[in-house]
Amino acid sequence: MKCFTLSDRRRVKSCSLDVHPTEKALVVQYEVEATIVGELGDPVVGERKECQKMIRLKSLNAHTDTSSLARKVVEECRLIHPSKLREVEQLLFYLQNRKHSNEKKRVSPRDFAPYAGVELDEEASINSIDEYVELLYEDVQEKIRGATLIFHLARNPDNLEELMQNEMALGALARVLREDWKQSVDLATTITHVFFCFSSFSQFHGLVTHFKIGALCMNIIEHELKRFDLWQEELQKKKKAYILFLRNQNLKKEHEKSFRKYQSLLSKQEQLLKVALCLLLNLAEDTHTELKMRNKNIVHMLVKILDREDEELLLVVVSFLKKLSIFMENKNDMAETFAVEKLARLVPCEHEDLLSTTLRLLLNLSFDTLLRSQMVQAGLVPKLSSLLADEGQRQLSMCILYHISVDDRFKSMFADTDCIPQLMKMVFDSAEEKMDVELISLCINLAANKSNAQVICQGNGLKMLMKRAVKLKDVLVMKMIRNLSQHNGPTKSLFLDHVGDLAAQISEEEAEEFVIECLGTLANLTIADLDWALVLKEYNLVSYLKDRLKPGCSAEDDLILEVVIMIGTVSMDDSCAAMLAKSGIIPALIELLNAQQKDDEFVCQIIYVFYQMVFNKTTRDVIVKDTQAPAYLIDLMHDNNAEIRKVCENTLDIIAEYDEEWGKKIQTEKFRWYNGQWLEMVENRLMDEAGEPFLYGEDGESFIGNADIMERPDLFYSADGIISADGAISPEFYTDFQNGELGPTGYMSSYFWDKLSSNSNSYYTESALRH
Repeated sequence: MKCFTLSDRRRVKSCSLDVHPTEKALVVQYEVEATIVGELGDPVVGERKECQKMIRLKSLNAHTDTSSLARKVVEECRLIHPSKLREVEQLLFYLQNRKHSNEKKRVSPRDFAPYAGVELDEEASINSIDEYVELLYEDVQEKIRGATLIFHLARNPDNLEELMQNEMALGALARVLREDWKQSVDLATTITHVFFCFSSFSQFHGLVTHFKIGALCMNIIEHELKRFDLWQEELQKKKKAYILFLRNQNLKKEHEKSFRKYQSLLSKQEQLLKVALCLLLNLAEDTHTELKMRNKNIVHMLVKILDREDEELLLVVVSFLKKLSIFMENKNDMAETFAVEKLARLVPCEHEDLLSTTLRLLLNLSFDTLLRSQMVQAGLVPKLSSLLADEGQRQLSMCILYHISVDDRFKSMFADTDCIPQLMKMVFDSAEEKMDVELISLCINLAANKSNAQVICQGNGLKMLMKRAVKLKDVLVMKMIRNLSQHNGPTKSLFLDHVGDLAAQISEEEAEEFVIECLGTLANLTIADLDWALVLKEYNLVSYLKDRLKPGCSAEDDLILEVVIMIGTVSMDDSCAAMLAKSGIIPALIELLNAQQKDDEFVCQIIYVFYQMVFNKTTRDVIVKDTQAPAYLIDLMHDNNAEIRKVCENTLDIIAEYDEEWGKKIQTEKFRWYNGQWLEMVENRLMDEAGEPFLYGEDGESFIGNADIMERPDLFYSADGIISADGAISPEFYTDFQNGELGPTGYMSSYFWDKLSSNSNSYYTESALRH
């Protein structure tokens, strides 16, 4: 009987379809039955094997007719039965609509073909692996040949499992790479390619780590970078010699020869760097391994390679930096090495993948304030603005520009680019569709700058924005308009035509978020030509504003705060102030002040309303005579918030000027406040070194017994004609004292007099004499 042979008669027993997780491809998984026949042709043994076939769909895009493509796939692939046509069509539809933006593209071992100089005519066979290993013990050329044949096998993922079992072959490759990588770049590159094939699959990372290939690759990269510096230095010397002796043809030929040799060496070196970095990038999936790389200055090496011109090498380097940039330590290293300046030259570039990866890296770095500053200094703002016209890179560019626009220092730089016109065009082209958040967010930030606001409002810019905001009730567009309204000058004057549109939106029927922005916009319109009284009457805003201030109102605090700010703005108009006073808004504000006394923003804005109203006689009389507002202002006169103190003092000064009774109360309160400060100072100074009060005798008993110190006026500084018989002194004394009607007579010490004269604001002179 002859030996059994495998016949060509194979039959598909089962078939299932799926989509590839990362690529635009269908995966056909099927089971075949191989029949082994005997000498007479009779079947002897039936053998089944599971197989897989990938159908790549390069022509599939957003406009592809999936029905036609499904029929074509079924016709050309005999493994798929015609009854599965509907299933194929559904899978194609899924692939057509699947988003790939967030998917991580993995470097495949097939992406690296053998380079020129080591291609072989013979075909590698897994059965001859032992022969290829023997070649690794010969001279360099034979080692290259043996390594190349093994690399051909490793390029097929199906062979990796079997190669992994051959520890002798992998050990020999690792030994040759460790010992001979300096002798031949081709040998080092080929062997590194073999281990790169293993590193492309996570289950083989332990194997690569076992032979310490990662550490060896780090050494190789470091050495090659030093060699590159030496090449550059030698080439520069020959170039200078050639320039110095222009007539020397020998030097010219030598320089040209060296340059050709340099280009050849550079090409091979960059191939080695590329595969070594790809291997390290794959191993960096493990953060512990990545930390080891960082400790060996991987970031500095990568940034140094950014000066190269090879786009494929740059793509690997930038991809590696992007992965590293998510850790603060690596980000700081990139800042120290000025990586942004080197990345800036890659924006824009013709290599689409390189450009996209570079922008993603810059986006990661743009979260750092220092690196944003470096981006601006490197001139990235106009470059990124020009990329807004590229639909493929628009989103990334807009996100980076948004981060830059967060910093007030850089907002004005956008006015000198074509960024704002392009953004406005995108806003208007979006019609009634919902705008991208990145687009409107960037516009909101830019609108906060006066120069940008003028560019935005050019032509019919403001009119178009108002039309869109009112029609679609777009809160974000209205927020942008609100930022535009805060700038004084010609921009604010443009809002006179839209006051009615804004006031009409302030009603209970509209969404609170939208009303808040409309109120905020109106509150910014401090325009002299605007008749606020007419606006309040025509749109019945007084009742709306008052209702929002009532206790128990269901409105959010943000809306109530905007109402208070709006009242402060319209109170600048005397007729409006009188109208608001008559409506009973002032008591409502005082109640709100009580309820929100812990919120500094509310307190400051309410006090500002009082400040505006005390300028008008009608509202001033209401505030002073009919309410307890001055008492609240006196209580807040010494608040911890500087802005609140400032507004309070200004308001109280006006009240004291027009109302004598409240003026005395205000003066007395100030007198008491500063006197308390002075007493605290005196008590601190009268403590001796042992910490015992100076006012106590040797036996520890107080000189004044248990009496209140404030009842012993004789303990204070005295002067003839100053202290009365009962020791009391009135605040009015300070006025005469300041006018010079009283001088430093009697026993008042010269030291105290100098203090009173030189710094009356600090101590408030009456504080020396308690009332």
